[in-house]
Amino acid sequence: MPKRIALIAHDEKKDDLIQFARDYQSTLSRFDLIATGTTGKLINERTELEVTRMQSGPLGGDQQIGAEVAHDRLDGIIFLRDPLTAQPHEPDVSALLRVCDVHDIPISTNLATAIMVVTYLEADFD
Repeated sequence: MPKRIALIAHDEKKDDLIQFARDYQSTLSRFDLIATGTTGKLINERTELEVTRMQSGPLGGDQQIGAEVAHDRLDGIIFLRDPLTAQPHEPDVSALLRVCDVHDIPISTNLATAIMVVTYLEADFD
């Protein structure tokens, strides 16, 4: 069964995540990918990756991904957050970070750690 990774990005970080997905497309294609609504739509449109879309983050997508963590159905999360802009759904973001900590699921919040998470999870394929 392929490993599952969730992809999430705040509005100001969506272009960075799309570029990351392009740069690591061959690696990411080995994973089962899910994403919050708009992020998943953009990745589906702008890369050759196939991403299953959840709800948009503010509409509950972060919570849906958190539920996947709680049900042991995710191996990692790449969540490019915008630390300089207040988010109306910040409590959902905090809850997602908390559930990852509780269940020992690696979550990256910037490009440097995104590379680490993907590299770490990819090592299990070899």
